[in-house]
Amino acid sequence: MDPNIPRTLPRKSATFDDYTLSEIRRAATTGIYDIRGAGAKRKLPHFDDLLFLGASISRYPLEGYREKCGTDVVLGTRFAKKPIELKIPITIAGMSFGSLSAQAKEALGRGASMAGTSTTTGDGGMTPEERGQSKHLVYQYLPSRYGMNPDDLRKADAIEVVVGQGAKPGGGGMLLGQKISDRVAAMRCLPKGIDQRSACRHPDWTGPDDLEIKIHELREITNWEKPIYVKVGGTRPYYDIALAVKAGADVVVLDGMQGGTAATQEVFIEHVGLPTLACIRPAVKALQDLGMHRKVQLIVSGGIRNGADVAKALALGADAVAIGTAALVALGDNDPHLEEEYRALGTTAGAYDDWHEGRDPAGITTQDPDLAKRLDPVKAGRRLSNYLKVMTLEAQTVARACGKSHLHNLEPEDLCALTVEAAAMAGVPLAGTSWIPGKGTY
Repeated sequence: MDPNIPRTLPRKSATFDDYTLSEIRRAATTGIYDIRGAGAKRKLPHFDDLLFLGASISRYPLEGYREKCGTDVVLGTRFAKKPIELKIPITIAGMSFGSLSAQAKEALGRGASMAGTSTTTGDGGMTPEERGQSKHLVYQYLPSRYGMNPDDLRKADAIEVVVGQGAKPGGGGMLLGQKISDRVAAMRCLPKGIDQRSACRHPDWTGPDDLEIKIHELREITNWEKPIYVKVGGTRPYYDIALAVKAGADVVVLDGMQGGTAATQEVFIEHVGLPTLACIRPAVKALQDLGMHRKVQLIVSGGIRNGADVAKALALGADAVAIGTAALVALGDNDPHLEEEYRALGTTAGAYDDWHEGRDPAGITTQDPDLAKRLDPVKAGRRLSNYLKVMTLEAQTVARACGKSHLHNLEPEDLCALTVEAAAMAGVPLAGTSWIPGKGTY
């Protein structure tokens, strides 16, 4: 080729990008699908696509240093004798002992208690470390029933019946053999070192009528004291929330596909479910149509990162949010100071998601005793508490700017959307217009 003729730069395919090509090569070499933790990494409509409309002349803002903005929330007011009273509407989502170390579970309990909120057991049962450090502890009741017993149900402050999870709605969880230690095996009645795959549905009920019976059983076991939550993955939120309410739930938990998992198939994480933003309005509509909005509390999870996300979820109609991945980062996971060790594992701090392998240098997603010892539960709990307090302050700042004296006074009218997709999903106007896609005029 004549060197004097300019060459066209090589162009890579948007469809067959570098990651896609590497995944094809990996699959062709190994013959197995990829398993990883965390949540969806693809670009999805999210809370960043919404903006608040602060007050000026047509609205009256509140003064941050002199006028209060409430943050408290009560969960389980429908039937439970002892609803949970929290200082902030940011809870810790279910993450199991097994997927996390005992030190991490203790740290979550410490941090949540300092901030005045609740934590959740996850699959595999209740640890003394978590119960001992959690002022408010929610016990997850999953299809596997690992570690489930009536005594621990009574020790909990609420019970969460898990029907689905945002990262894998319709699928069960995984815990690979290298994380089935002696203690984990004993709690779950499993053989040590053998891969565990949880069921995708509960073994003793097949529909909402059976769920109603199960909820009554749980109420009788706990003397009608504990709030009963029902958690669903974001797929058909209107109908799933409506059926959960009709089955008798005190609280419904809705987890979008940005929510994380300890381990599941990559194809599940990236290609099944709905973005969190797309889930909230249909869920709220179901509650409103049943006359149960604010009577049955709605907790939203899946990609909540900061106080603005919290405020936006509440403005769209949620009563509280739950965080998982962000809480682990606050404890110290994926920290750049461990970059050299992450690179030795073939990854990088900001992308580390091989939680299932149990080699987390931060000591959080591991059962290796030497690695787990690296995490100081007291210091990590303090970090989590700091993070929760900052999130709360950020949400209050936004609410005051919108003239609200309580976070629950935020409403869709306080929001606009930057994209047509976000406007349609959230049911709020496109910025600079009064147009909501599918409604009204431009």
